[in-house]
Amino acid sequence: MVRQFVPRVLGVVLGCLVVLVSGCSSGGGQASPASVSAPGWAHGMATVQADRLPAEARRTLERIDDGGPFPYEKDGSVFGNFERELPRRGRGYYHEYTVRTPGERDRGARRIVTGSGDEIYYTDDHYASFKAVLR
Repeated sequence: MVRQFVPRVLGVVLGCLVVLVSGCSSGGGQASPASVSAPGWAHGMATVQADRLPAEARRTLERIDDGGPFPYEKDGSVFGNFERELPRRGRGYYHEYTVRTPGERDRGARRIVTGSGDEIYYTDDHYASFKAVLR
């Protein structure tokens, strides 16, 4: 009887661990739907679907897709990644774009950063953290 009990208990424990681990996310409640898998460049990052971004960020994405025009002089400039929140790449790999913040007189804290490999990142806290934008 003990020989049958131990494998069953181990099976239940392993099953519980699988459910527990697969249910965890680094997205802070913003996990992407199961039908959309994150690309390799977003591995280990919080993610957000593009259509879940603030309206101003979606508008900035449209401008990026259209090649402009951009409302801020620094839009499209090289992003240095000095905070090292994004994967390390050579200078010129990343470019940043301002996401307008209603009520702000200056550029505010919100940005979209693009990578030369078609990566898109969003920050609403002036580069302290990023989410990988999934389209």
